[in-house]
Amino acid sequence: MQNEPLAVGTEAPHFELPDADMENFALTALHGKRHVVLYFYPRDDTPGCTLEANEFSDLEEEFAKYDTIVVGVSRDDCLSHASFRDKYGLSVLLLSDPDARVCKKYGVMYEKEVDGHKKWSIKRSTFVIDKNGKLHHVAYGVQAHGHAQEILNLIKEIK
Repeated sequence: MQNEPLAVGTEAPHFELPDADMENFALTALHGKRHVVLYFYPRDDTPGCTLEANEFSDLEEEFAKYDTIVVGVSRDDCLSHASFRDKYGLSVLLLSDPDARVCKKYGVMYEKEVDGHKKWSIKRSTFVIDKNGKLHHVAYGVQAHGHAQEILNLIKEIK
C-alpha cells in the first residue's frame, strides 16, 4: 500500500476529489493560475488536525497574496469535512479521499498498531505545488504546530 516518497522537481500526481460541499476539485484546474499547498492529515476534529487546519485558515489572506490556495486531504467523508469546517470556521478547502487513492499516490499512508491490530493511517505530510504543477517542497511526518507559517515562508520564496 505504501508508495515511494515523491521528489521535489517532479510533477505532482493529478487527482480529482470531492470537497466538503461535494463539489469536485481537480488539481489540474489550477495549473498556470495558482500555487497549491496540499496537506494530508489523519482525521477531522482531532487536536493536532484542528490546530493545523486553524493555523492554515488564519493565514489564508497571506497565502492568497502569493496566489496560493491551501487544500487539506483526509479519509473522512464530505459530511465530516463540512461539520469540521463549520465548527471551527475553517477557510481551507477540505477534500475527501475515503479509499485513500490520492493518499497512496502521494505516499502518505503507513501502517500503525492500534490495540494490537495493524491499521493504515495518514502520515501528516505537506506538498507545495507550483503554478506549473511541479513539486516545489515535499515534507513527510510534519508537526502540526507552526507548520502553516513554515509553509507560508516557503511560498514567499517561490519566484
